[in-house]
Amino acid sequence: MEASDRPVLRSRAWPIALAVLGFLVLVLAGVGASPQAAAIAVTLVLVSCAAAVVVWALLSTRRRRRQYEEELTAWAAERAIQAERLRIARDLHDLASHGLGLVTVRAAAARTLTGPAGDAERIAALTDIEHTGRQATTELRRMLAVLRSPEDDTSLRPADTLADLPQIVQVARTSGVRVKLAVGEAGEGSSEVSEIGKVAEVGDASGGDQPTVGDVGKVSGGVQLTVCAIVREALANTARHAGPTSAEVAVRREADAILITVTDDGPGPDWVPHPGAGAGLAGLRERVGALDGTLEAGPRRGPGYQVIARLPDRR
Repeated sequence: MEASDRPVLRSRAWPIALAVLGFLVLVLAGVGASPQAAAIAVTLVLVSCAAAVVVWALLSTRRRRRQYEEELTAWAAERAIQAERLRIARDLHDLASHGLGLVTVRAAAARTLTGPAGDAERIAALTDIEHTGRQATTELRRMLAVLRSPEDDTSLRPADTLADLPQIVQVARTSGVRVKLAVGEAGEGSSEVSEIGKVAEVGDASGGDQPTVGDVGKVSGGVQLTVCAIVREALANTARHAGPTSAEVAVRREADAILITVTDDGPGPDWVPHPGAGAGLAGLRERVGALDGTLEAGPRRGPGYQVIARLPDRR
């Protein structure tokens, strides 16, 4: 239901009442020269008619306003239901795409391994698949419990924050994607964003492979949740389309905005992509648009793919 479908309060009672009152005034002016008794009688009749018209207009306006309020309440309820459906659809997409998609990618990557390390890697892949499957099943059960009994105090997973980015990266690494993460002010630490869509030397301040989270200042909860959703979806797409490849994630503050850049080096020569339905990026665009942000996704210069998002967020 679009915003243009919002009910509008319109009432013709007062225009009709004013027209009738104007006619009565003209009639009253026309009987001014009549005998006194007749003029008084006509005046009383006209005043009574005018009072009746005013009362009718008031009652009609009140009735129309009450009808308008009922229509507006129903319209708002329908919009809330549609918004909730979209939210549930996004959550189900996250479960199916990120959970089951990771299982598919991990299994496909392990199946192509050969040599002495193949057996050990396949055992590790089965362990990762079991862990991911259990997590997806647990989240799905929580969601179904909430849908069945909205009044219950069902335990839900806390909303994602920037502190969850290392865990999101670690999950992507289990699918074979080699991810580097840098979070901080523009130009902070060992990496810097030289231009939108180009991240130079994104690395780790400690010199190791563990992702690091710097300081981007105070960030609103909605922006943090959207940042995590963007990074999770972008890395899930990298795993599906490019397989075991290198990827870089940079989250930077630029003045009154948070800039998120996720790039990868593209698929290897033997990788077979596992494309999804495309609902993930569509859902991201809705989330980013709700925050008045922008999101671009497409091939980068040279091999690979990039996702760039800018989210307004005042300090």
